[in-house]
Amino acid sequence: MMRMLQKKYIGIVLLLLVAVSASAQKAERDYIRKGNRFFKDSVYVDAEVNYRKALEVNPKSTVSMFNLGNTLTQQNKLQEAMEQYVGATKIEKDKSNLAQIYHNMGVIFHSQKDYAKAVEAYKESLRNNPKDDETRYNLALAQKQLQDQQQNQDQNQDQDKQDQQKEQDKQQDQQKDQQQNQDQQQQPSQPEKKIMRCLRKMQNSY
Repeated sequence: MMRMLQKKYIGIVLLLLVAVSASAQKAERDYIRKGNRFFKDSVYVDAEVNYRKALEVNPKSTVSMFNLGNTLTQQNKLQEAMEQYVGATKIEKDKSNLAQIYHNMGVIFHSQKDYAKAVEAYKESLRNNPKDDETRYNLALAQKQLQDQQQNQDQNQDQDKQDQQKEQDKQQDQQKDQQQNQDQQQQPSQPEKKIMRCLRKMQNSY
């Protein structure tokens, strides 16, 4: 009798858990749908609110993270958006979804002129979806811009070295001038030189 009761209670608990899980999933989907509608209408603040509510229901929802990241990007909250994307990459397993996440990370880095990180993000996106031509184009562009950036940095470094060398030469010239002035001040005047020569001659003549 006790075993039958235990099985009955276990069955009730399982049913309750399933019901709670189903209810949570429905709430999550509803919030995501609302967020999507607001996003489509460019009402990004309300979209953000709904995606965050979806994450409260399911903190591991990569769809909510990705959509929230997109919404934050539209509001120019790039650091917060990046946090959502990075969080999603740690959970998401689907290659197609990962490709989209890394693509958007690349776009943010690209907009910040952090071309090195943009290149890496685009490459990671293409590893997950090699057929994405838009990502491939962005990668080629970021690589070209990174190359130009590095060349400009090298030129600036060379210019800095030249400027430093000129400054050092200028300081050395000034030091030489100062030394010459000191030498001239220490050297006896022409009359004094004559007197010194005379004294020597006089001394030699004795």
